[in-house]
Amino acid sequence: MTTPMRRQYLALKRQYPDVILFFRLGDFYETFDEDAKIVSEVCDVVLTSRPVGKNTRVPLAGVPYHAIEGYVAKLLRAGYKVAIAEQQGNTAVNGLVPREVRRVVTPGTIVEPGLLDERRNNYLAAIVLEPRRAGLAYCDITTGEFAVTQIEDDEPAERLQEELGRLQPAEIVIAEEGQADHDRSWLPPGEESPTISPYAAWHFDVETARQALLDHFQAGSLAGFGCEGKPLAIAAAGVIVQYLADNQPDALRQITSLRTYTTSEFMALDEATRRNLELTQTIRTGTTRGSLLGILDVTRTPMGGRLLRRWLGQPLLDIAQINERLDAVEACYKDPVTRAELRDALRNLGDLERWTNRAVQRIAQPRDLVGIRQALARLPAVRDLLQRLLETLDAAALRRIDRALDTCEDVRTLLESAIADEPPATTGTLGIIRPGFSPELDSIQARAREAREWIANLERTERERTGIKSLKVGYNKVFGYYIEVTHANRDLVPPEYIRKQTLTNAERYITPELKEYESLILNAEERLLDLETQIYRQIVEQVAAAAGRLLSTAQALAELDVYLALAEVAANNRYVRPTLSEDTRLDIVGGRHPVVERMLQDSRFVPNDTHLSPEERIVILTGPNMSGKSTYLRQVALIVLMAQIGSFVPADSAHIGIVDRIFTRIGAQDEIYAGQSTFMVEMVETANILHHATPRSLLILDEIGRGTSTYDGLAIAWAVVEYIHNHPELQARTLFATHYHELTELAERLPHVVNYNVAVAEEGDDVIFLHKIERGAADRSYGVHVARLAGLPQAVVRRAEDILEDLERSGAAGPRRSAAAPEDAMVVRQLTLFSLSDPIIDELKALDISTLTPLEAINKLYELQKQALEREGE
Repeated sequence: MTTPMRRQYLALKRQYPDVILFFRLGDFYETFDEDAKIVSEVCDVVLTSRPVGKNTRVPLAGVPYHAIEGYVAKLLRAGYKVAIAEQQGNTAVNGLVPREVRRVVTPGTIVEPGLLDERRNNYLAAIVLEPRRAGLAYCDITTGEFAVTQIEDDEPAERLQEELGRLQPAEIVIAEEGQADHDRSWLPPGEESPTISPYAAWHFDVETARQALLDHFQAGSLAGFGCEGKPLAIAAAGVIVQYLADNQPDALRQITSLRTYTTSEFMALDEATRRNLELTQTIRTGTTRGSLLGILDVTRTPMGGRLLRRWLGQPLLDIAQINERLDAVEACYKDPVTRAELRDALRNLGDLERWTNRAVQRIAQPRDLVGIRQALARLPAVRDLLQRLLETLDAAALRRIDRALDTCEDVRTLLESAIADEPPATTGTLGIIRPGFSPELDSIQARAREAREWIANLERTERERTGIKSLKVGYNKVFGYYIEVTHANRDLVPPEYIRKQTLTNAERYITPELKEYESLILNAEERLLDLETQIYRQIVEQVAAAAGRLLSTAQALAELDVYLALAEVAANNRYVRPTLSEDTRLDIVGGRHPVVERMLQDSRFVPNDTHLSPEERIVILTGPNMSGKSTYLRQVALIVLMAQIGSFVPADSAHIGIVDRIFTRIGAQDEIYAGQSTFMVEMVETANILHHATPRSLLILDEIGRGTSTYDGLAIAWAVVEYIHNHPELQARTLFATHYHELTELAERLPHVVNYNVAVAEEGDDVIFLHKIERGAADRSYGVHVARLAGLPQAVVRRAEDILEDLERSGAAGPRRSAAAPEDAMVVRQLTLFSLSDPIIDELKALDISTLTPLEAINKLYELQKQALEREGE
């Protein structure tokens, strides 16, 4: 026989068998059975036990209710989901307080501010995959963003991978036993993979999903959302709605719209390119510092930071849209005084977007409302400054922001009159509602205050009335308020005192009047808390009712914040406005790497030009290691990307012919966890480029072919350049850095290939890297010099110099053996791509075999063999 509470727990656990169930008991959330063992191990909580029946105990692990966020975070990181069962009021029904699971916390449905990164979105995604198409939907329940796309492609998994790599969702919902479950090639590579949540396949049925969307939006058709006729998009979006209904139903209140988009609206960036260009985090440390985002993100608000991150992931292709952004940045750039004042006004404005959405979900805490109040208080000044900015240079985007800014005076007035200046952090504690807002609340507080004052004065008045100088008034939880009189003064006790407790040296009494005031105080506190909670909920409801205006304002502020940030970075770093066109020219004068130039402390960054055109589409770039080739390649790609998000660029001038995709093959990053070697990764990425690039693409290729033998690598690199140059559907703008100097011959064979090199200066035995890109091919690699700079032992460096000298002198022949080398040491030979003229072969070709007698033929064969043997012995 188990206890009623145990039966209540088991009933809830049966509804959520695959998640950790946190069961609210007073000031603790408790877990039982296997859940308790998991919580104990993952969260480092003491494992104990609890009696649940006669001679029956079960494992128990509990955590304080006020510290639940930290424990939930640990469980989510460990791959678990958490259901939270809350008490429904304080009134027992049949001796048991009702409890209900209000939400299931998963990585994609987190709403707790302490578990979120305020400068990035926390996306929940759902995908549907078929052989030639895919559907993708995603939402952020903390901001209300909800978007969907359908991908039509011969390789939908790859396109899906690109989009998921851009979004970096915290959680991805897939159909149990569906194609996406069996084939995980859509999963972005990396060690930090999102949580994959299999979901019953029937949820993915198109008609089921359609109905879920229609019911949620209370619509008769999906045509107005742009996804009609896109069945996989509908399925994915419908799954999001159903998944939230099952796990976080309150979050559905803020999903008020659905945006349908196509991936062709934006520049495509695959995962390798995002990683190689270090757009949002560095390869080495995985942090924002040192990435492009780390340079550009000087936004003042969390929502501005999130928007800038999204823009970096989706550079535009439409020149009109890009120029609209550039106009706004230029307006901010040209008025530094107003820009500074606006940025100061946005400082500490906070996260109006997420605070509003917490109100929509009815989970806003008092300080969330204070944040909204303070943000709204700053809006009139922001609007005045924005209008002054528009007087400097008109910009359509800034005009649109000005129209969207709603100061929401009614909401601000409500919050200023209703919420105390410094309310408690959470509900359930008195002091949230400002005095004067509710007459009923003020009346109860006044009566309670009078009662406390009466009790506070009781000791003095009773001492004076009774003449008992040692009389005391006290309080305990058992008897409440009491009057204590020592035995020595018992004869002075008035007759209306009622004896309640006898102590060793004193008696404790009560009076009807004291009990009346005590009841007034205790009932007032309970009544105050109930009434204040009721009023607070009404205020949250009123704020939620204005969510549309508040969120529109928040989005306008985020966009303004980004324009101001881009203008500030441009002004501080001497960026210029790029020009964009539909041609395929790329002309950058004095281009600089936006990150590297900021990181240099003791030296000046050397700017370089870039010129790509239909006549000179492919640049073969040669030069020593450490001379700056990779930095140059990346800077060109970053300048293009910055221009197409609407940013000024680090250059003296820049003309950008719109780029539809940037592809990069840089570095030798082994993907051991994926079972792929360096060379295999290199070839897979190169194959992806050759299959998907177009004449409008920009290809950044660094050291193609270096992961294998010299002959193979050079042959592959040569063939890749030829293919890019000659293929009628490719012919993309290409920067191709290489150490294979033989590739420079391609400039003489292919009309649209041109050679550039990184200049060096030699002073005696020293080599100075000038980091300057010049037309023409490099004549040496200076690898031994780089080895010396890297700190190789001098003996190794000197031996390398000897070997290099032999190789350069003998061509294909290997180096001399050193005296210290073993007798059977293998002779090193320098391989070349093309066969050199050989006297023996030439002589064989010149022989007229038809005129030779058998004896002459034998003699000639002997002579040629002798020559060959003599050469081998050299």
